Amino acid sequence: MAKKTTEAKKAAPTATKIQIQPLGDRVVVEREDAETVTSGGIVLPDSAQDKPSRGKVVSVGNGRLLDDGTRSKMQLKKGDRVLFSSYAGEDFKLGDRELVLMREDDVYAVIE
Repeated sequence: MAKKTTEAKKAAPTATKIQIQPLGDRVVVEREDAETVTSGGIVLPDSAQDKPSRGKVVSVGNGRLLDDGTRSKMQLKKGDRVLFSSYAGEDFKLGDRELVLMREDDVYAVIE
């Protein structure tokens, strides 16, 4: 009976409520999942998968600080699907989400 009460005390992981606001011309992107099966039907292990170079913008900074003290307008906005260099930025974890912090210049295109 004691075993059941111990199992009942284990709580499921909860989603984090932490917000992240990048500074300057930086953006936070959540990578899309990597392809696990090739077009020929071969299942790829995690070690053989490339890091995906597509993702969704989670948060954007307030723009680059210009020489005259004003800020440039960001071209990206939250929710944009983007194409970027697979080695761009810094990977980090926030709760259970794996995110990438990069400069706006590291993004090649917006996918529509």
